[in-house]
Amino acid sequence: MQPFQCTCGNLLFFNSTQCVKCGNHVGMCPGCWSVVAPKKQSDGRLQCPHHHCGMWLTPCHNYVVEKVCNQYVNAEHSGTDALCESCAMTVLIPDLTISENRQRWRELENAKRRVLYTVRKLGYPLQPGDTNIVLSFTFEADVVTRVQTGHSAGRITISLREADTVEREKTRVQFGEPQRTLVGHFRHELGHYIWDRLVSGRDENQFRQLFGDERSPTYEEALARHHSQGPIDNWQGAFISAYATMHPWEDFAETFGAYLDMVSVIHTAQRFDLVENPLPSLGKTLKEYQRIGLIANEWNRDMGLLDLVPEIFSPRVVQKMEYVDSLRQR
Repeated sequence: MQPFQCTCGNLLFFNSTQCVKCGNHVGMCPGCWSVVAPKKQSDGRLQCPHHHCGMWLTPCHNYVVEKVCNQYVNAEHSGTDALCESCAMTVLIPDLTISENRQRWRELENAKRRVLYTVRKLGYPLQPGDTNIVLSFTFEADVVTRVQTGHSAGRITISLREADTVEREKTRVQFGEPQRTLVGHFRHELGHYIWDRLVSGRDENQFRQLFGDERSPTYEEALARHHSQGPIDNWQGAFISAYATMHPWEDFAETFGAYLDMVSVIHTAQRFDLVENPLPSLGKTLKEYQRIGLIANEWNRDMGLLDLVPEIFSPRVVQKMEYVDSLRQR
């Protein structure tokens, strides 16, 4: 993620709420999509300080009251208790009478905002358009039954267990995953949303040529087979992950998530002048990502951490990522 700059010249970051140098409150402006320190006018109103923007701002309700957000909303179109676009998409929050749930909610919202920012910047749709698929999120805890993270018709459910670092790591080890993160969950589930939004009923033939026929076997049949038999042998030659072998829908979602991983890392590297900006092609982007990944993986190993880029990008996987990239133009 790119760093931003306060009016005092200090660096601000994506989740910043206050400048550590001048003390000003800061947050994301929805007009220029930058983290800014709003300028307080003589009448008390807040305005984006960027001359090319100048939007009148009011803080998101969840910024001021709940302390789980750092975004502003357009004051000219919103009331004082309005929610920002990201927070408005959350239709079910955790039970806040349980003390640890507020921090878990904050971590979920932080991850969601970060991923939605990238998806929006890339040009993927977050609105229904000519469909009836409305993107929304629920953050649910186990009550009677065990909540499963997943997607259905635009509704993304994230189990509150995933915001518990210890539980998430236990699950990662149990399933032998190279990574398991909140941003990873959001990227994967948004892949399912994008499939419904841009592929289903629109581009299924091309999709099936690359990922396989999602109708046969059915998702339920594929899931049962995956649980009983595991991934196919030598899956690295055609799939981005072991889980991607389960069904074409999961292959697409895993590929979409890996694509967002790549773009996010490259964008950060570009903002710190580590990579050419702009890059001329997806092939060049992937090459730079692999170069950075090799270095970052060794840094992480030096510190006893998991690899930043654990994937192998076979020619078949690259074709799938090219398809995901092409959907930006639709």
